[in-house]
Amino acid sequence: MQVLGIETSCDETGVALYDDGRGLLANALYSQIAIHRPYGGVVPELASRDHVQRLLPLIREVFAGARSKPSMIGAVAYTAGPGLMGALLVGAAVGRSLAYAWGIPAVAIHHMEAHLLAPMLEPDAPSFPFLALLVSGGHTQLVRVDGVGRYRILGETLDDAAGEAFDKTAKLLGLGYPGGPALSALAERGRPGRFEFPRPMTDRPGLDFSFSGLKTYALNTVRGLPGDEQTRADIARAFVDAVVGTLVIKCERAMRATGLNRIVAAGGVSANAQLRRALAAAAERSGGKLYTPRPEFCTDNGAMIALAGCLRVKAGATEPLAFAAHARWDLTHEREE
Repeated sequence: MQVLGIETSCDETGVALYDDGRGLLANALYSQIAIHRPYGGVVPELASRDHVQRLLPLIREVFAGARSKPSMIGAVAYTAGPGLMGALLVGAAVGRSLAYAWGIPAVAIHHMEAHLLAPMLEPDAPSFPFLALLVSGGHTQLVRVDGVGRYRILGETLDDAAGEAFDKTAKLLGLGYPGGPALSALAERGRPGRFEFPRPMTDRPGLDFSFSGLKTYALNTVRGLPGDEQTRADIARAFVDAVVGTLVIKCERAMRATGLNRIVAAGGVSANAQLRRALAAAAERSGGKLYTPRPEFCTDNGAMIALAGCLRVKAGATEPLAFAAHARWDLTHEREE
C-alpha cells in the first residue's frame, strides 16, 4: 500500500510517498526560511499562503519521482496538529479533499507522533517498547512508546522548549534566523570550560524540563563581555553543553525508572551532533542503543507523515469526511481542540 504524506504545520511544505513493502519512494520539501528571515521568525499568514502555492506542485513532483499515480495510492495522511492553525488547514483541506476525490481513506497525524516514529524510516529501526526524547522548537518531551498510539508522557518542559531556548540564545549572540542551527555551528568552535552554565531541574527528582532560565543566564553572561567571535563561540558552547547535559541526565533517569534502554531522539534539535554523541554514549552505558532519523528527517518533512499514516491506516484509523486542525493537541489524547 502506498500512502501520500502531507506536512504543513509551520514553515516547511513536505510531501512524500511511502510504501509498506518498499519503504520511502519519494520525498520533496520546500523550506520557507528565505521568506521569514527578514522578520526574524515565522509570520503565520505568509506561511499559510506559501503552503497554498507550493503544495500541489510538490505533490506532482513526488508522484513523478516515484513513478506513481493516484490509482496506486491507498491512503492520504496529513498533519492535523499541533502547529499554526492556518498552515495546518492548508494541508488538512488538500489531504482530505484528495482522499475523497480518489475514494480512499484519509488519516490525521499528530506532528510529534510522526517525529517519534521517524527513526523507523531507517534500515536499523527501533522495536517497541522504547523511550523517545522529542526535542524541537515547540516541544521537549520524554515519552514511553509501547506501540503505535500507545504513548505515556514521562516528562516535559514547564516553559521554553529546548529549540526555543536555542533560538532565543542565538538572537542574544547576534546570530541570524534560523538561530538554532547557527548556534550549534558556533558552539562547535567554542572552548569547553571557559563558561559554566547550570543544568536546570537536575538537582531535584523528576523528568520535567525547564530551559527559560538558561536564556536569562546567557543574557547575563553576554552583558559586559567583549563581543569577539571566540567569546561568542565559548558562550554558545557553554549553552549547548548545558542543554545537552540536562537532556542526557533526564534520559538516564528515565532509563533507570522504566528499565528501557532503547532511546529514540527526534525533532529538530536531535540533529545536533553533540547531543547525538552524548545520548549514544548514555544508551551504551546502559547496555542499550540510540536510534535517530537521518538529519533531513529531524526537521519537519512529509516522509515521517507518510510513514505514520501507513502505520495508522494499517491499524484501522480513518477520518470522517469533515476535517479539522488542532493548534494544540496532547500526544496521549486522540484530539484536543
